[in-house]
Amino acid sequence: MIEARRVSLALGRPPARVDILHDIDLDVSPGERVALLGPSGSGKSSLMAVLAGLERPTGGTIRVAGLAFDQLDEDALAVARRGRIGIVLQAFHLLPTMTALENVAVPLELAGAVDAFARAEEELAAVGLGRRLRHYPSQLSGGEQQRVAIARALAPRPALLFADEPTGNLDRVTGAAIADLLFDRHAATGATLLVITHDVTLADRCSRVIELNDGRIVADRRIA
Repeated sequence: MIEARRVSLALGRPPARVDILHDIDLDVSPGERVALLGPSGSGKSSLMAVLAGLERPTGGTIRVAGLAFDQLDEDALAVARRGRIGIVLQAFHLLPTMTALENVAVPLELAGAVDAFARAEEELAAVGLGRRLRHYPSQLSGGEQQRVAIARALAPRPALLFADEPTGNLDRVTGAAIADLLFDRHAATGATLLVITHDVTLADRCSRVIELNDGRIVADRRIA
């Protein structure tokens, strides 16, 4: 699913250049459940952005689902991500003027799905919000908003799902429930899952933990 070789990322120009990622080599197989673990500033979110085609690497090669992401221009990357990659962020990024159903369905419609609202309703029911379809984000709790965000990410049936600190804005109990939901939906859909986190407890629920520090992979272990 992911094949990255000697991937680097730097921002700015000398003498103000800041190196973010250093010669990252990474392979992720279809269906894997991988945690990218590390402290704040270790490069986790930057690596996710590069692997998802949201940020262009300074050097190296990246193939995602067989496509050479490092060689595609911005328009081609947007097309490549569509339907292939879902992203759940710590900030929910729901449109406040749209209901839960519309927040999930409208992106599907814009991508050309003919059954957008039916698929959105199905996905919201799967995350436990079948009775909250017509509610606006301001009428939903933080945990419910994150459920909408997860439904929105999974509704296009992506082969690859990134979750960047998905429980970071939630209290402990709600965060644990969202983690349960995320792993349940991963199991149900078969998507490859990469969870970016600094939470060891969350990382240990994955089948593989990759640790980053100072923009480098310092450990890669599988969990039985």
